[in-house]
Amino acid sequence: MKKIFIYDTTLRDGAQTEGISYSLHDKITIAKRLDDFGVDFIEGGWPYSNPKDKELFEYFKKHHFKKSKLVPFGSTAHPANPAHKDKNLISLVKSGTEYVTIFGKTWDLHVRDVLRAKPEDNLRIIFDSVKFLKSKGKKVFYDAEHFFDGYKANPGYALKTLRAALDASADLLVFCDTNGGTLSWEIRNIARIVKDNLKIKNFGIHCHNDLDLAVANSIFCVEDGCNHIQGTINGYGERCGNADLVSIIGILQLKMNCDVVSKEKLKELTALSHFISEVSNVAHRDSHPFAGRSAFAHKAGIHIDAVIKNPFAYEHVLPSLVGNKSRFVVSELAGKSTLVVKAKELEFDLDKKSPQAKRIHKLLQELERQGYQFEAAEGSFKLLLQKELKKYKKFFSLLGFRVSVEKREDGKLISEAVIKLKINNKLEHSAAEGDGPVNALDNALRKALSKFYPNLSKMHLTDFKVRVLDEKSGTAAKVRVLIESQDEKEDWSTIGLSENIIEASWQALADSVEYKLLKDSRKK
Repeated sequence: MKKIFIYDTTLRDGAQTEGISYSLHDKITIAKRLDDFGVDFIEGGWPYSNPKDKELFEYFKKHHFKKSKLVPFGSTAHPANPAHKDKNLISLVKSGTEYVTIFGKTWDLHVRDVLRAKPEDNLRIIFDSVKFLKSKGKKVFYDAEHFFDGYKANPGYALKTLRAALDASADLLVFCDTNGGTLSWEIRNIARIVKDNLKIKNFGIHCHNDLDLAVANSIFCVEDGCNHIQGTINGYGERCGNADLVSIIGILQLKMNCDVVSKEKLKELTALSHFISEVSNVAHRDSHPFAGRSAFAHKAGIHIDAVIKNPFAYEHVLPSLVGNKSRFVVSELAGKSTLVVKAKELEFDLDKKSPQAKRIHKLLQELERQGYQFEAAEGSFKLLLQKELKKYKKFFSLLGFRVSVEKREDGKLISEAVIKLKINNKLEHSAAEGDGPVNALDNALRKALSKFYPNLSKMHLTDFKVRVLDEKSGTAAKVRVLIESQDEKEDWSTIGLSENIIEASWQALADSVEYKLLKDSRKK
């Protein structure tokens, strides 16, 4: 098995994503998780550019990784500075790491228009910068910035920049598609030519995703000597992002038989992807290959029936290899096989040829015709299934509710909900205020139920979505409300549908609470 070294730059390139802002604690947390997963190199950031990254390297001088190598990032020396006096290079040395990464100009356009230097001066800067770092005992990764654009514009000069780094004893050359605009066949052809010309055995690759080809471009050169791949978890990065290491690791290990991480750690790939998403405060992409919630989800009845018989019929790898699992999505497109699987999850035996299964399937199709969407509300579907299978336990009955919104003279909006319930044959009447009418209704419901079901304190709502189904009907249109809830062990989604948004919200709220109560009662 060929060893491929993974170089993670989530803490620098990933932090350049619009909407992502890592605290020092976030960066330390992510770095530790990457080390635990088994990433070979973790680029901690640019210590000269900001105090936060400098503090990170100071922290890891005292708290060492188990496996990973921490790497600081910086540029070649400023044209006006001798390398040994360049504060940027000095900060890399002071980071106290075994490896450092610097980038230099490859494209003559950048040398002329950005660096504002002469071509020969840029070659000197590259040589002197690498030489200085090597003199300090560092192992140097040299990132050839805009390499492929530079090579296409002026191949002779692009090669000279690489030779300058090699002559200064750079440990590895990394070819960068910084603008992300190079096609896969170009990447491979240029990399082959350059490798042969420079007589190097191995090289690294760093791709951006502006053509949605960063993953493909990163793995395309593996058979031609690329043994070091740079990227970010979930493909985070500036503009369209960087090469997605989650996909790359899955492909390399499961499709190309490369040695990347241990089999045990590969099973944590999905968890790692979700963890980085959570710390980054970015919604995880359901369709993410290998790690997404929908990566092994099946909706069509024919697909579901086939996967039940043999998973490889519609799954390219076993989901468990990357820590994911198969999901059978409930919808009007699903056949009765889905009902059988969902019933089994609830420990009920259901024969798909039975009149009961046919009746439930027909009901499901009718409800979806009306506007319900159970593929996004499995909590509500499981409640529906239990009711239809006569396995439903009623925990409370609604006798009525009233919701009011008052705008006061000082401009404040006050929402209040009053609710009447019957719980264990007892009448319960409660009222509560909230940030809005739905929040007030939720608070009033919990207040009424809490003395009977104290475990509800461990449950909370995490998301609330409203969708207008028929915009042409204006304010009289049906609305669909989706609520996501979670406790300390599980998350679930529920749905409500009505022309009245408060009524639709109540349906979804009531289902979310009932799901929690039913779930807990089944464990007793």
